[in-house]
Amino acid sequence: MAMTLRTDEEMETALAALAEWEGVSKQEVIRRALLDRYARSDRRARLDAISDEMLERWGDVLDRLGKS
Repeated sequence: MAMTLRTDEEMETALAALAEWEGVSKQEVIRRALLDRYARSDRRARLDAISDEMLERWGDVLDRLGKS
């Protein structure tokens, strides 16, 4: 699927530098960045869900420990 990405001078400079440093195309730099961001967002959502579950389960214990 084709997509047009509009960049400004700062983004173009950064994109070109990253592509050169990594030895890949500018398209590949963008693809990797997007997939990395997606993976981090997914991990963050899972961590938030686990944290909420643990606080619900152990919140009263943690609260009592904090007061002692």
